[in-house]
Amino acid sequence: MPRPIGFAHRGGMAHASPNTLAAFETALAMGATGLESDARITADGVVVLHHDSRFRPPLPRLGTRKVHAAPRAAMPSEVPSPEELYRSCGSDFEFSVDIKDPDAAPGVVAAARGVGSETPGRLWLCSGSLRLLEEWRERWSDVRLVLSVRRRRMEHGPERLAERMSRNRIDAVNMPHADWTGGTAALFHRFGVLAFGWGAQHDRTIGELLDAGLDAVYSDHVDRMMGAIAAYYG
Repeated sequence: MPRPIGFAHRGGMAHASPNTLAAFETALAMGATGLESDARITADGVVVLHHDSRFRPPLPRLGTRKVHAAPRAAMPSEVPSPEELYRSCGSDFEFSVDIKDPDAAPGVVAAARGVGSETPGRLWLCSGSLRLLEEWRERWSDVRLVLSVRRRRMEHGPERLAERMSRNRIDAVNMPHADWTGGTAALFHRFGVLAFGWGAQHDRTIGELLDAGLDAVYSDHVDRMMGAIAAYYG
């Protein structure tokens, strides 16, 4: 069984300011095999890697502003675009992007394609909307797609969901660590759907996800995550 991807959540926010080039560079230097971020689009159509819907401009007296209502130039310089991330960090990593604004997705895909023909295959677009992911699959065949969901919100249960995901070529399901068991991971694997787990911040929870046979782990703590994966797989 191949080693799971170790995604540094928001670049490994336990080690540096989240979603900054410094965080992404640090995570890769610490051995992360994947980076995780969030994508929004500014008023002038620039995709930025930023989690919250609002940001604080460099001048505190201005208060906060909404990302989608502000131009790129108004945002802090440390907030990167996908293109800036690839220029700074290269492309030898898996890149998981939580698409906060659907309008940002084309720009993320274009940035990956601009790097090289193999890079889109290492791009994982994440959304909580299965219908949106299915639309993206019709639009883009060269990227990976991930459904972010909680087990309690699976209206017809995990087996029906896994069958639909398999039928529509959605690559992976991402759930918080508490929702995973070995049996649930095996069910999705039976349909060819990869199992990703997030929120693994401690050695115990990381170990539980590895025991369950997950294909990717997301953590703020790159050192703990990569150390646990290395120890588990020898």
